[in-house]
Amino acid sequence: MTAMKKQITPGDILPYETYAKERKERRAAVTAMKKNRRVSVGPHATFYFENYDTMFQQIHEMLHIEKGGAEQLADELSAYNPLIPQGNELVATVMFEIEDPVRRDGFLRSITWVEKHLYIDVGGEHIIGEAETDVERTKADGKTSSVHFVHFRFTAPQIAKFRDPSVPVMAVVAHENYHHMAMLSPAAREALAKDFA
Repeated sequence: MTAMKKQITPGDILPYETYAKERKERRAAVTAMKKNRRVSVGPHATFYFENYDTMFQQIHEMLHIEKGGAEQLADELSAYNPLIPQGNELVATVMFEIEDPVRRDGFLRSITWVEKHLYIDVGGEHIIGEAETDVERTKADGKTSSVHFVHFRFTAPQIAKFRDPSVPVMAVVAHENYHHMAMLSPAAREALAKDFA
């Protein structure tokens, strides 16, 4: 079962021709699976919770589109393996999406260091997000990126609470200029609980 796998290796990668033949079906399957791994938080933020399958698909898509061979594969594995949950965490790509470029620019300048204000609330207990540090996501001029990669690391008791359907669980953005929260649905919690393995 791929949900139990925690790293993609070169040996896991499908030959280009195989992926090309299976691409349509694989994309449809991952799109369906992602529905329960997506949580909208307020009008502009979405938490996309990643796992082995989403990263496996992402790497194959990049290789299919760019055709960069072994050199590209090494870069993709380096970029996407860190986003696979390691059994005690949830990992999310957090995106702030506004179509209008002028409004988007102003909004991203208003939420400086938003990556320091993301957490999962499990029955009132906050699991604080830890942003990936590969690239500085907030620039010197205060403008933050529209995309952040965040780890939420849980203790064993917090995982048990997450799995208890009587305990409310929320995804939260707690920035002074963007403070929103969203309850995780039972379907989302069931899907994400599989990341704790």
